[in-house]
Amino acid sequence: MDSFIVTIDGPAGSGKSTIAKMIAKKYNFTYLDTGAMYRMIALYVIRHNIDLENKKEIEEMLKNVKLDIQGNTFYLNGEDVSEAIRTPEVSKIVSPVAAIKEVRVKLVDMQREISFGKRIILDGRDMGTTVFPKADVKIFLIASPEIRAKRRLKEYDEKGIAATYEEVLESIKERDYIDSTRKESPLVKAQDAHEIDSSKLNIDDVLKEISAYIDKKIGE
Repeated sequence: MDSFIVTIDGPAGSGKSTIAKMIAKKYNFTYLDTGAMYRMIALYVIRHNIDLENKKEIEEMLKNVKLDIQGNTFYLNGEDVSEAIRTPEVSKIVSPVAAIKEVRVKLVDMQREISFGKRIILDGRDMGTTVFPKADVKIFLIASPEIRAKRRLKEYDEKGIAATYEEVLESIKERDYIDSTRKESPLVKAQDAHEIDSSKLNIDDVLKEISAYIDKKIGE
């Protein structure tokens, strides 16, 4: 099996990245954190005060941005920004940044180029609808906003990032709205995607269900 593409789409905080990493390890797939790619662009926007309404500034920014991913380490123009892209400040702006057509075109091209000919798993918002509409396996992972807020707050606590539950919940609801209503590649479930609601499931339960679905697809 030379090429096999698994996509996991879903809203912020649904556990996509955690599950994708576990699946990658289990099946020896390459893992591509596409959300981190958008976060790197968002970090650049914050640092350079880019006007998201200014098309010329956006186009110039995309010429100057160089992204590199090595395992779980993310480089923005040569700088390791693995921690910097996970802050609440970046989370707040990443959805508006990801809604920009020019940004999506550039990153989707990169995602397809990186994935060509690989056994790979990618997570994001439009992996199974726009980036890889013919993916071998499509998963749509959801959970209630309240559950996702608790999970994200726990991540922040573990990293020593100050935030309140109310702030995180509001941020997640705002991102849900932006992601699902944006003009460019909105967050929607692909018709042929397998949906899993992880609100009442632990990580092992989700892993087992996705693994069973992948095994079934591989056997077809």
